Amino acid sequence: MPRIRPTRPQMEILGWLAIFLLLFGLSWRFDWHEGLDGFVDQHHDYPLDHALLALNISGFLGLIYSALRIRDLSREVHRRLQAEKHVDWIACHDTLTELPNRRFLESVCAQAMIDQRAEETYAVFSIDLDGFKKVNDLLGHDHGDAVLKTVAQRLSSLFHREHVFRLGGDEFVVLARRSGHPDLVALGNRIVSAIGKPFTFNGVAVDLGASVGFAVYPEDGDELGQVIRHSDCAMYVAKKQGRNLVKPFVPSMQDELAKRVRIEGDLRAAIRKGEIVPYYQPLVDLKANKIIGFEALARWKTASGEFIPPSEFIPVAEEAGLIVELTDQLLRSACTDALSWPSELVLSFNLSPIQLSDRLLGLRILKILGDVGLPAHRVELEVTESAIIQDAVTARIVLDDLVNAGVRIALDDFGTGYSSLSQLSNYRFDKIKIDRSFVASFETNDKQDKVIKAIIALGTGLGVTITAEGIEEESQLQRLQDLGCDIGQGYLLGRPAPIEEIAADQVGNRIRQRR
Repeated sequence: MPRIRPTRPQMEILGWLAIFLLLFGLSWRFDWHEGLDGFVDQHHDYPLDHALLALNISGFLGLIYSALRIRDLSREVHRRLQAEKHVDWIACHDTLTELPNRRFLESVCAQAMIDQRAEETYAVFSIDLDGFKKVNDLLGHDHGDAVLKTVAQRLSSLFHREHVFRLGGDEFVVLARRSGHPDLVALGNRIVSAIGKPFTFNGVAVDLGASVGFAVYPEDGDELGQVIRHSDCAMYVAKKQGRNLVKPFVPSMQDELAKRVRIEGDLRAAIRKGEIVPYYQPLVDLKANKIIGFEALARWKTASGEFIPPSEFIPVAEEAGLIVELTDQLLRSACTDALSWPSELVLSFNLSPIQLSDRLLGLRILKILGDVGLPAHRVELEVTESAIIQDAVTARIVLDDLVNAGVRIALDDFGTGYSSLSQLSNYRFDKIKIDRSFVASFETNDKQDKVIKAIIALGTGLGVTITAEGIEEESQLQRLQDLGCDIGQGYLLGRPAPIEEIAADQVGNRIRQRR
């Protein structure tokens, strides 16, 4: 057992007792008291007896004072020790949820390296909440904190509290000791189910989900810290593929994560340098056979001349929190370019689905238009059905503000979602865009042909303009014109090009010659 060192007050008490006993023994051995009495009797003309009495009383009072001071000092030492313990607890725990934090987890990993002979086996679960940012943005940080506390309680009901860690934000880690061969996928689904139970705070219902990745120690790594990183990698894959998914770690995930990290770093640099620029694809009036505007499409050309497709860097921008900066930069550049076009031409611009959960989106767009000087009626913003569904309340507020300011709204990828007709009745759209997947096969697929007919008829009945995307063949163009489609877009009518290469009159001439 470790030796317990005495405190300073205890040492002082022991020292005082030792001196007292030493003096008592010497007095007894050499009769100091008798000698002192004889000295006083010989000098009775002096008040030595009174002085000695006063000295004894003072010494006794000093003893009492010393005892009180030692007591106070003992209390202060105790308070200091408690404060130091509290500081150590705060340093190793999350003050909001009272769960162990990242520092505590690092100490566990370090201890696991020391105690490798213990042959402990763990299942490591990395957990990221789905929809938490929306809770903070819409309901405030007080509700967000309440959600995190509840999540901590739910995880602690599944695992020992000291095995649940909050790493920061909405990220949690669970170190579950393994015995036998547990079904870890089922355990991961239990985590998702526990977190996904409805939350209600002050009468407000909160919908939350979780993405879970897991890895096992020591099978997936020689070090516990490495296994935790692998579980985090699996969690990222789960989050990328959807909501409420559980994914085990497989080595190939590391390559994907490394690629994402590389792209994210390059993307940050590209945004900072302004290397991602808008290219413009013409929108053609199929009845008048003339260009009525251009759609701005993001293009990233690296220093080596390689083009990175938007399907790769746009999702990374959304996940890394760069989409707002990128969108604002591209929109400002596109609006500036549009000032050089004839005043009747429209600028069409795509909004990321994640942005329609931002209540300040409309204000930022209108500020950019005001700064550049481009009239609102010359701008058409394209939104998808999935973007509206993600946060219908905020989407309505944002779109209504933009429409009221004169901005046009187009419903993109129509027919590929799951609530198209309800969106047409709930929102004010100026245009419906038929997804390219219908245009690609409608000539040979009777059902696809009927779908396009129905969409065009629906647009006519609602007074909404219909645009067909992905026109690449003359026969497709002819068929769409025969069906009464309003606007066309595709490689046949014009490929995306930088501002330096587009000229409305030249593109228009090419279209007329083709017809």
